[in-house]
Amino acid sequence: MPEPIKLDIMSDPICPWCYIGKAHLDRALQANPDHPFVIEWHPFQLNPDMPEDGMDRREYLETKFGGKDGAVRAYAPVVENAEKAGLKIDFEGMKRTPNTLDAHRLIHWAGIEGKQTAAVSALFKAYFVETRDIGDHEVLADIADGIGMDASVVLRLLSSDADRDDISARDAHSRQMGIGSVPTFIVANKHAVPGAQPPELWAKVITELSQTAGSDA
Repeated sequence: MPEPIKLDIMSDPICPWCYIGKAHLDRALQANPDHPFVIEWHPFQLNPDMPEDGMDRREYLETKFGGKDGAVRAYAPVVENAEKAGLKIDFEGMKRTPNTLDAHRLIHWAGIEGKQTAAVSALFKAYFVETRDIGDHEVLADIADGIGMDASVVLRLLSSDADRDDISARDAHSRQMGIGSVPTFIVANKHAVPGAQPPELWAKVITELSQTAGSDA
């Protein structure tokens, strides 16, 4: 087995490119089961100034992209790339754009239980496929229950300020490092790989890392 190599991923569960990027990475990891990566997910809010209870999605898109036509243009490549990755995204069904701070808190708590990637996967599915409001505490507790966490504990934590400042500080730290968009993948604490890279790129990275490890042995 190769030596473990850290793969840090800056992501937001409402970011469609993060959803696509994870699908590409997953495909490469499944094709290379002996990959060396140990994955950790890190918070990065696309909309850190989003109201706590979120906002109407149409209003959000038209404000962000300068009207309906701008939003359609911005999302055309997302739709195309999602289809290529074999992903379903129900844009029509989405009614609200949430504040994702609480979703990031759930990802953090899931990580303590060794269920971080499961939480990320469940949040992507809830938002993009099931069009659930992942800013809603009951929805987040239900997602937690679905991956084997204690929903009542999660609900209690969500109703408190637990780890809010820590998540915000980690988000700010990523921005201070120069990360301005997600997904961003950092390999072995030194190589930044931005964007939703295709599985072929990850396969190449895994091969190169394995060869390097072999030559160091």
